Amino acid sequence: MHKASSKPVLVVMAAGMGSRYGGLKQIDPVGEHGQLIIDYSIYDAKKAGFETVIFIIKRELEDTFKAAIGDRLSKVIDVKYAYQELSDLPEGYAVPEGRAKPWGTAHAALAARHLVDGPFAVINSDDYYGAEGFRAIYDYLLTHQDDEFYEYAMVGFHVGNTVTEHGTVARGVCAEDGDHYLKEVVERTKIEKTASGARFTEDDGASWTDLPFDTIVSMNLWGFTRSYLDEAWARFPAFLDKTLRENPQKGEYFLPTVVSQLVDEGKARVKVLRSTDKWYGVTYQADKPVVVAAIAEKTRAGLYPSDLWGVAE
Repeated sequence: MHKASSKPVLVVMAAGMGSRYGGLKQIDPVGEHGQLIIDYSIYDAKKAGFETVIFIIKRELEDTFKAAIGDRLSKVIDVKYAYQELSDLPEGYAVPEGRAKPWGTAHAALAARHLVDGPFAVINSDDYYGAEGFRAIYDYLLTHQDDEFYEYAMVGFHVGNTVTEHGTVARGVCAEDGDHYLKEVVERTKIEKTASGARFTEDDGASWTDLPFDTIVSMNLWGFTRSYLDEAWARFPAFLDKTLRENPQKGEYFLPTVVSQLVDEGKARVKVLRSTDKWYGVTYQADKPVVVAAIAEKTRAGLYPSDLWGVAE
């Protein structure tokens, strides 16, 4: 094991916040004192050892975000901000006329490149991951650094713990080798819950393939060394050259795409860690009461204090 040079920090991708509902959906509380999903993620991350969180946000939402989330959390953890901006491009590139869509999750992570100098974990702002995943990723990042390979990690969840009663979901199904290093992530865009786990279709329901409950899927809980940001920035021009030619308005630079390139080239390896926690997210409006009930149950069971930060009104 190799000791990392600095403590892992947590990067939270919040620039897409609210795009599904036309507002800051995390402002919709899930806890009894108005806590949001992100409050519980930060609570679990802090307990795991994280001392700094970097929120990647849109600059125009900064005041709203700070009022709803950041100012409260800055009382309990070191909060920093990075801004995902369309114009944050390598020299010689410009935003195509008419483009409003952000450049994707790899570009979002790159917004933090000026603030991150060591290992870091990345999560989505509006997903509930549970304590186990944060412990696993923090401990891994603390004890591994780049050597023969870039040493990355991801926390895999059992697919049966990530499906909803209210429709289909998209998940990255993970294939790994005998030592639990990632071989590939295959995106399945239509997965639905079954009695024994889940199943997916690739032909709009004409045929289905079963996925056992414990099939490992990626929920975008990644752990990287600083090298990821350097590689993602170095590879950005090649992505832009292709996208500006083929899909200038909508093409996106995805975080797992860069990971896959590095794994395929033998530069990086990704340890697939495990969480048996149930993942919660609000994919559909009808999912929200499920999240509220789950948080209430965890609070009753003593996993969280009712007044999470001791600062209830």
